[in-house]
Amino acid sequence: MTLIKSISGIRGTIGGATGDTLNPLDIVKFVTAYSAYIRKNNEALAANGRKAANTIVVGRDARISGQMVDQVVTGTLLGCGFDVLNIGLASTPTTELAVQMSGADGGIIITASHNPRQWNALKLLNNEGEFLDKEAGNEVLRMAEEEDFHYAEVDTLGKLTYDRSFDQRHIDAVKGLKLVDVEAVKKQGFKVCVDAINSVGGLILPELLKQLGVEATILNDTPNGDFAHNPEPLEKNLQGIMTEMKSGRYDLGIVVDPDVDRLAFISEDGTMFGEEYTLVSIADYVLSKTPGNTVSNLSSTRALRDVTRKHGCEYAAAAVGEVNVTTKMKAVNAIIGGEGNGGVIYPESHYGRDALVGIALFLTMLAEKQMKVSELRKTLPDYCIAKNRIDLTPSTDVDAILAKVKDLYSGKDDVQINDIDGVKIDFAESWVHLRKSNTEPIIRVYSEAATMDEADNVAKKVIDIINAMV
Repeated sequence: MTLIKSISGIRGTIGGATGDTLNPLDIVKFVTAYSAYIRKNNEALAANGRKAANTIVVGRDARISGQMVDQVVTGTLLGCGFDVLNIGLASTPTTELAVQMSGADGGIIITASHNPRQWNALKLLNNEGEFLDKEAGNEVLRMAEEEDFHYAEVDTLGKLTYDRSFDQRHIDAVKGLKLVDVEAVKKQGFKVCVDAINSVGGLILPELLKQLGVEATILNDTPNGDFAHNPEPLEKNLQGIMTEMKSGRYDLGIVVDPDVDRLAFISEDGTMFGEEYTLVSIADYVLSKTPGNTVSNLSSTRALRDVTRKHGCEYAAAAVGEVNVTTKMKAVNAIIGGEGNGGVIYPESHYGRDALVGIALFLTMLAEKQMKVSELRKTLPDYCIAKNRIDLTPSTDVDAILAKVKDLYSGKDDVQINDIDGVKIDFAESWVHLRKSNTEPIIRVYSEAATMDEADNVAKKVIDIINAMV
């Protein structure tokens, strides 16, 4: 059983002892702390002339435990004196936009993203519909530990409103983006196959595609949370849709995770387009129309840097984690960014990963370029990423090991070091990124080169060095 508390929220497995799992008592404690933080933040904003809405948005994916968690979250917020705008089954980006569109003070997304069915989580949003930053997240964690809680009197309990209009409002916002050409997409008569993994993608994606004039076959479309396969959109989990694509009846395959913020494509011949290349391809299109800076995290493909420079623009790297990427994007005024796991962040829409935005931009690009998906993939820089790990003992000083690796490579010709998140070593033709896990004694080792063998060899050299240290 697992319960993990972090600045981005709380996640864990369902069932078991308090303090060790995601259970009603821990949910109440954490939501109460979040409510106290929002209340405190509202008071600070009021001092600067902003009137609080006294409203929190709640949305959830279709996980089996979602209804239980939803009722605990909603009841706790009402007991804290906040009105709740509950938008029901909704994607993560839909919930983020609902906070913006409604003028709410914050939001809670009930989803464990790509984790298996026994998991659930609470993701916390600020009044911009964006994830809490490190300072705010730590404040919520502190409040949860102190448990200095005060609940509303009977006359000041919150009120509950249900509103299912935000799916369409999200779709309308996507269709209204300047670089989404709805008419051009409609003229192509695209046929696509979608794997909605039995979650909220089965509700919103068919409607989006219908309104874009796309003929869609939806696999695993029942939003019951009983995932048909491991929900992470990786090639090893997607044999069903890849086999369906090989029938030759479709122009594109589309895969999302349970909360629809990650996006992967499958080419018309049934081969993976490459999860890393979701962002790269869409960025290439966006930059061709509106040049600007880009950002991805340190563990994402170098191809985004190459594409950005091709357009005469600047690329910047951020620490792993969506809030780190969005923070960096704001700092460098990036026009697009995201993560190599299929997360596209397009500020023209909002600062959050959004599969709907990615789908609409990708289809517009296909309509403009008049080429097959497999042909489009060949126009992009080609790299391979290897993902390895080093298992250590709980007593191992991981930070000391990473510091030694950094010192070993620092000062070498044609080597650049970035230590904002672990240690990333950039060579002329490859890179390797070392990050320690926050939950187990391991070092994650990601490496990239022109071929998979080269990427593995780059990783192996560093792994051998570390193994010699412990």
